[in-house]
Amino acid sequence: MRSLTNIYVFTCAFAFTLWNNIQPTVEDEFIANYSSSLLTNVPKNIPVHIQVFDLSHNRISGLSVSEFIYLSDLQVLNLSHNLITVLDLSVFIFNENLEYLDLSHNNILKVCCLTLAHLRHLDLSFNKFTALPICQELGNMFHLEYLGLSATMIRKSDFRYIKHLQLHTVFLTLGNFSLYEPQSLTVLNTRNLHIAFAANQNFIFSLLYDGMSTSENLKIINVRYTLSYKHFPSPPLMLLKKIKTTALMLDAVDLQWAIILQIFVLIWYSPVQHLTVRNLTFRGPLEELTERAFLPLLSSVEQLISLDGSMKALTLEHVRNKVYYFNQEIVYRQFSEMNIDNLTIYDAYMPHMLCPNRTSSFQYLNFSHNALTDELFQNCGTLMDLKSLILQKNKFESLPKVSFMTSRMKSLKYLDMSNNLLRHDGADVQCQWAESLTELDLSSNQLADAVFECLPVNVKKLGLQNNQISTVPRGVAELKSLEELNLASNRLADLPGCSSFPSLQFLNTEMNLILTPSADFFQSCPRVRELQAGHNPFKCSCELQAFIRLERQSGGKLFGWPEAYVCEYPEGLRGTELKDFHLSQLACNTTLLLVTALLLTLVLVAAVAFLCIYLDVPWYVRMTWQWTQTKRRARHDPPGDPGTVLQFHAFVSYSERDSLWVKNELIPNLEKGEGCVQLCQHERNFIPGKSIVENIINCIEKSYKSIFVLSPNFVQSEWCHYELYFAHHKLFSENSNSLILILLEPIPPYLIPARYHKLKALMAKRTYLEWPKERSKRALFWANLRAAISINLPISCEENE
Repeated sequence: MRSLTNIYVFTCAFAFTLWNNIQPTVEDEFIANYSSSLLTNVPKNIPVHIQVFDLSHNRISGLSVSEFIYLSDLQVLNLSHNLITVLDLSVFIFNENLEYLDLSHNNILKVCCLTLAHLRHLDLSFNKFTALPICQELGNMFHLEYLGLSATMIRKSDFRYIKHLQLHTVFLTLGNFSLYEPQSLTVLNTRNLHIAFAANQNFIFSLLYDGMSTSENLKIINVRYTLSYKHFPSPPLMLLKKIKTTALMLDAVDLQWAIILQIFVLIWYSPVQHLTVRNLTFRGPLEELTERAFLPLLSSVEQLISLDGSMKALTLEHVRNKVYYFNQEIVYRQFSEMNIDNLTIYDAYMPHMLCPNRTSSFQYLNFSHNALTDELFQNCGTLMDLKSLILQKNKFESLPKVSFMTSRMKSLKYLDMSNNLLRHDGADVQCQWAESLTELDLSSNQLADAVFECLPVNVKKLGLQNNQISTVPRGVAELKSLEELNLASNRLADLPGCSSFPSLQFLNTEMNLILTPSADFFQSCPRVRELQAGHNPFKCSCELQAFIRLERQSGGKLFGWPEAYVCEYPEGLRGTELKDFHLSQLACNTTLLLVTALLLTLVLVAAVAFLCIYLDVPWYVRMTWQWTQTKRRARHDPPGDPGTVLQFHAFVSYSERDSLWVKNELIPNLEKGEGCVQLCQHERNFIPGKSIVENIINCIEKSYKSIFVLSPNFVQSEWCHYELYFAHHKLFSENSNSLILILLEPIPPYLIPARYHKLKALMAKRTYLEWPKERSKRALFWANLRAAISINLPISCEENE
């Protein structure tokens, strides 16, 4: 029951710490937080059913019954860090369920007591009481477990009202302390005693002696003594028989070296099993303690600590030495010969430690944050029982020397060499590790790929994060027992295989340089249960698709998915989670892409070839070439040559089979009579010596119109096609309306070849003159034809004849 209450109390205290610097809020109907709200009074209109009420860090100077009368369900009340000077517990007379009351860090001088029957936690520490504020009513609080008090003096009679209470923790703050009556603390019945002494006063050692006779766990802060050693009050002879403390912590200790040794002798003989000293500064020997007297004291301590005692663990943290002269080897020898299980010397600027002269009982050594080098424990065969060795944050440089250091530690299982300067260049230096070593931490060093040539063969858990490893070389010694490997924050470009780690179950490769992880990782590492590969600069490309599919198939083996797996490249996809990155199968399958491209190319080539054949594209290309060549020659003709001045009204294009109609009907009717028309006919107007194509182009160029006599014979004539093409070309190049179509005979559509698509288009879009079979309609036909080609030429009919 008591342990459950302690959990409740500490949970409330933790909640109050989190609430600091938060604006006033009513979390729900049971919790009201008004911490750090600059209040001078308890706020009104608080929900009557609240159970937790935080008013800490305000400016409240007084309390009244009316402010709490309606809060009948209140269980936790925090009024710490205010300006209260007088406390009357009767203001809580209606708060029968109150269990936690914190009034620490106020200015309280006087307390008017009232029994609060259900109160478990009462904190009045860091106030301005002269005497301890313990009244008779406190003795009736039988549920009280935590009691915090403050005073400037302590007398035997102060605890008489509460000596019968079974307290869990008593916390005393003794500022400006002036008086302590010996044996006063021994009246208390508490498991934990915490004393915060004034930081600027000489410590009263009777508090230490009586505290050790009072509680199992004793913590004292600010143990400082500046007087000479001869005034130091030695512990009473009968003290050892009264000591109850098994765990002692001294914080902010500033003592002369000789006083420290005397206290240590006392503790060594006592039942204390765990001694922790933090922020230790030792001085002297001063002029009163000569070296002649000091060295025998050290020698006696050395003999003492070799004997069996109750102490199991010694912890020294943040040690500062202000002794200007002493033999360090004696101190190192004292520590190395201690007959204890656990020794921690943390942050002490310690440059060395001696190997024990005899088989040591050490099972745990922690020398972190010191100045130890590769010479530590070399050829040391007396640490046979050592299981854990922590040497992080020192100055070790050679990994082989570290391995030799452990070679004779037959029981060593855990070694922490992180945050050192370790290197291994892969030279022919052999490494020799303890065969029992199963857990090794080499993180935050300067190790490269060669480190895999110098590892313990039986290691199960290996930490190599924050080094300079770029690859895990193949063919290194096989680590058959390795189950957990941490390679985070290195320079890896891909996931390592498991050929050398057949038992690997956990792998961490976060924060490396992996762009595209291998998709066959889980195939090569079938026993891996968890892979941490997030926070790498992933390149979102086709190669990464296989890794993304791997996640879907792995069944949750990727730790941190999907938040830790984000695209870094290319720039356009930066910040995209891998789960949201998708590419089509066609984009990522090279073979499929090539086959598809080849098929499309073949289809395109076939389509183009078919269109070329169907539309007679080569013929049109050839004609365009002829047209271009003729134009080019025309530009280079001599100046005397006739230009492209219009000489004819019309150029007549017809099939040779229709020549009788042209000669007997068309020419006579157009060139004879009034308003004669000058026609260009190939039989009489083509210039000898020039090519037929060139003559056709010249005749079309010198004619205002082009008359095409259409018939089934026309569509079967190649030269008619040429003439139609060039005339059509002129139509579009000069944007003129120069074509006249005469349908001599109907042309069935199936007779028109595919390449005559221009003719089809012209007949579909342009109006044509149809040769009438009835003679009565022919006069109108000739009138319409003359009107279509009517234009004044610079030459007359007579001149033309």
